[in-house]
Amino acid sequence: AQQERLRQYAEYKNLEIAGEYCDAGKSGKSILGRPAFMEMMDDIASGKDQISYVLVFKLSRFGRNAADVLKSIQTLLDYDVDLVCVEDGIDSSTQGGRLTLAILSAVAEIERENIRVQFMAGRLQKMLEGGWAGGPAPFGYRNKNGKLTVEPGEAEIVRLIYAKYLEPDMKLATVVRWLNDHGNRRISRGSPCPYNRDFAARVLDNPFYCGKIV
Repeated sequence: AQQERLRQYAEYKNLEIAGEYCDAGKSGKSILGRPAFMEMMDDIASGKDQISYVLVFKLSRFGRNAADVLKSIQTLLDYDVDLVCVEDGIDSSTQGGRLTLAILSAVAEIERENIRVQFMAGRLQKMLEGGWAGGPAPFGYRNKNGKLTVEPGEAEIVRLIYAKYLEPDMKLATVVRWLNDHGNRRISRGSPCPYNRDFAARVLDNPFYCGKIV
């Protein structure tokens, strides 16, 4: 629906569409995780199709990080390309539009940070009440009705990894070899498989097993 709205706008303004770039399912938090966005910026920098405008449905679809948004807008302007946020009624070709973009991008980032703080506060409150705040349960535990319960077999493996690693002259590879040599296996995708160094390292690096929640 958003893309169709942009096509209608382009037709109304007699603009020829040079290309469509869509990062489906990608967060606008950072441009680094948005390949289509990066491709668009590269095409603009290379002069491909002599692009004059970038149309977006709303400013939040262009980016949600104020620093990234302002930097990207400046890059567009450096190549004589203007940003138009159709739904917001913003056009960077005008002085008022550039000022509005700067203000809105900053406000959007503040709102996103407030949501993050509220989310983390909710997670903390749930943990203080003895619940699990979400996400996969750590190895050695099961999530049952929002609370963690110990899975004895897996918990014993966690204890063994820590205990063996603390022994003199024990390296991580030696610990893993000891586990596998003693017939220990973990279930991966429904099938038993040997332990490996990466798995053991994740256990040792996980602050949860030290009583810390991050």
